[in-house]
Parts: sequence; C-alpha cells; structure tokens
Amino acid sequence: MSKRITINPMTRLEGHGKIEVFLDDKGDVRDVYWQVVELRGFERFCIGRPVEELPRIMPNICGVCPTPHNMASVKALDDLYGVEPPPAAKLIRQLHYNAFLVEDHLLHFYILSSPDFVLGPTADPTERNIVGVVQKVGLEIGGKMIEVRKRCRDIVRHIASKPAHPEGGLPGGVSMGITEDDRKWMRETADLCVEFCQFSLQLFRQIVLDNKEYLNLVLNDAYKLDTYYMGQVDENNRLNFYEGKVRIVGPKGDEYALFDSHDYVDYVGEWVEPWTYIRLTYLRKIGWKGLNEGEGTSLYRVGPLARLNAADGMLTPLAQKEFETMFAVLGSKPAHHTLAYHWARLIEALQAAEHMQRIANDPLLTSKDIRNMDLRLGKVGIGCVEAARGTLIHHYEADVDGRATKVNLIVATQHNAAPICLSVKKAAKEFIKGPQVREGFLNMVEMAFRAYDPCLGCATHALPGRMPLVVNIRDSKGSLLRTVQRS
Repeated sequence: MSKRITINPMTRLEGHGKIEVFLDDKGDVRDVYWQVVELRGFERFCIGRPVEELPRIMPNICGVCPTPHNMASVKALDDLYGVEPPPAAKLIRQLHYNAFLVEDHLLHFYILSSPDFVLGPTADPTERNIVGVVQKVGLEIGGKMIEVRKRCRDIVRHIASKPAHPEGGLPGGVSMGITEDDRKWMRETADLCVEFCQFSLQLFRQIVLDNKEYLNLVLNDAYKLDTYYMGQVDENNRLNFYEGKVRIVGPKGDEYALFDSHDYVDYVGEWVEPWTYIRLTYLRKIGWKGLNEGEGTSLYRVGPLARLNAADGMLTPLAQKEFETMFAVLGSKPAHHTLAYHWARLIEALQAAEHMQRIANDPLLTSKDIRNMDLRLGKVGIGCVEAARGTLIHHYEADVDGRATKVNLIVATQHNAAPICLSVKKAAKEFIKGPQVREGFLNMVEMAFRAYDPCLGCATHALPGRMPLVVNIRDSKGSLLRTVQRS
C-alpha cells in the first residue's frame, strides 16, 4: 500500500499551494503532484467594467508583483485605443518598471532564496529564514537591501501613486511627469541600485559559486530540465522587459519562433488538469505531450533564466559581462539548470538598474509631452511585458461603449506551471528515498519550485465564477448532521 508525504503549506513563495508525494512500499517516490489550491477570479469579475478601470483593478491581483499587471494592462489599453505614447511617457513607464524589477528581484534573492544557500538547504528551519541570513551576513547588508528597495519603491510611488498597487499609466501615456529635481534623486537611486546589484552578484559568487557543494547542487541533474524557453527581445535579440517581440528557443538553443504578442494564441495552448486550479500551458503547434522533458516535449519556461536563454545578449554593458560569465560557468546555452534562475535574477536586476541610470540621464525624461490623446476605441487590445517571473500577457476585448467583454490573462506562473510540476517530481525522486525522510530533504524538494519564484495568486484567476464547495453541518456535540456539496 502506498504512503503519502504532504508538504503543506509550501514555504517562501507568493500564494498558497502544497506538494503531495506518493511513495511505494519501499519508501521511494512513485508520483508527485504540485497542487495550487487557491482561486482568484479576476478575469471573471472584470467583465462589464469600463476598460479604462482595468489598470487600476489588475494590480490588486498580487501585492508582490502589481507593477507588471498595471503595465501590461496600460499597454493593452494603448493597443485597444490605437494610440502610441510620446517618447517621454515611454521613458517614465520604463523607469517605473525597472525600479520595480530591481526591488522585486532583490526581495526574492535575499528573503526567499538566499536562506537555502547562506544557511544551507538542510539547516534548522527555525534559522533558515531572512533573520538567519541577516545574522550571518551582517546587519549592514540587510539595511542596505532595505534602503535600495525603499528608494526604488519611492520611484514607483512618485510615478504611479503607490508601490503596492500602482495606479499610474493611462492609454496614450502617463499621468505624472518628471521634473529636474526629480531627476536628481532618481539618478542617485539608480547609481545606488547598480552598486548594490553588483555587490549582490559578488555575494552570490562567494556564497554559491565558490562553494563546491552548492555549485554541485546547482549542476545536479535533479534540478535540470530540458525544455523550450520564452522571453521578450528587441530588434537585436537583446533582453527587453518592456517591449519587443516574443522569442522562443528550443532545448538545443535553436530559434523556434519569433512573434508579435498579438499572435500569442497561435503559440500558447492551455491545458486543464483535475488536481490543480492553475491552467498549464504548452506550445500549441507541438501539442500537449504531458509532463515530459527533452526530445518531443511541448513544455517551455519563462522568467530570468528562460529570458537569458532566449536572448542573444543583455541591453546594458555590465549585465552583458555577467551574462557571458554565467553561460561560461554553466557550460552551455541554453542552460537547463533550474537553480541558475537565482543567478539570472541578479543579472536581470543589474540590467534594470543600469537602464534606470540611462533613463535618468536622458534629456527627454523631463519633457512635458507625456500623453497622446488621439484615442480611437477599437475592439481588441493586447499588452505584453516581461514580469519579474516571466512573460505576462493581458488580452482585452470591448464593446462600443468601452466595457470589457473578454479578459484573458496569461501570467508567468501559468507558463511555468507544468515545468514546476516536473521539476518538483525530479527533485523528490532524487532526495526522498527509503522510509526515513529528513526535513532538509523536503526543503530541497521545495527548492525546485522556489527557483521559479511562483506567484499563485496571479496564476489562478479564471474559472466560470464557481469553486467546488463542501459544507459539513454539525450539531453542538460535533456530530455530522448533513453534508452539502457543490461540484
């Protein structure tokens, strides 16, 4: 008779999920399910709303990654109204977006992922947290991380009213301009971000790459997955977070597709499994091939490592040097090592910080021409950005009165959902063997999903408005009187 190990709740991620591990009679892993057990119905309750409200509604999907939803939504409205923002407005949006990416990537590295490396994957769980990290690396580093995040969030607040659920951005531009006084403190913030991102990469080298045990863990086949990779690139195939075409490369690095986000439905298919509230995605033209990797797979990944795999280079010089170093150490491009997501995340933070510097010094930034009002309501609008966790697509359709008739979101964790299932299963098969299972080994299973930085609140947003429900009615003594069930 098989036995079961339940990891519930999963730790150090955004949202609520669990991992069910099924064992055979020997205590070895027979099967694993990564289950997302929450549901938020944003697509459903946006129907009928005036479309101009959506950029204010969508950031409430998640308090950790609200800016990408705000930005993808605003870009979808640009498209829906057939309007191109002025150059200054695009610079302000990108300054906002890069500031978010810096602080979000640093949050994940220091608070969610670094405990596994600074303290060790099998360390006492009461110490394997941000408090333990600060105690080991020092209060000064912890304080600097908080300062950098605060100053980045000050930029978001200035441009978009508040950092937790930003409301900035209008079809055709932005609502708030930048003054010369603003430029000064924003430039200082950008300089600080570049310095701290470089320091963080050096810290990663010292803690992980210079530690043979940890480097071997990064390169371990338990954390390796051969898939396709997706990311947005500019005309030179350099990584671009804000705009460009979507590029997909195969497991051996050959270009599989390069397309405009309007054509996403030709490439991205969605698949439903009965054991999770998240829709799995796959490459539509290949077809659903199940949870398999390697030759014949239809699975692809998004996010930091996937973007670096899909791009031919970075947008900024310091990040480009780190890009070249990473692939030299990993030994191949594309690199299939899941734990390398952490490394790629810091390289991306450095690009975002360098790009902030570039924007802060651009004379156009303080132009008063920040909105194009030549609005012509159409029927369909699609916006795409590279969210911190991967490619994010907002697809809206509207009636003649400008009310939403269709809202479809394809978020990063959906793209990664099937690979996460497979990654967790591979790690479980490697580290769970025999009847005695140590807590540290279960954490090493969790490390397989943690590298993706999944956001489950973002990813579970669309069912037809109803969840399965079981209500047990008991008397004052606890005896069951009646069960009411909605399937």
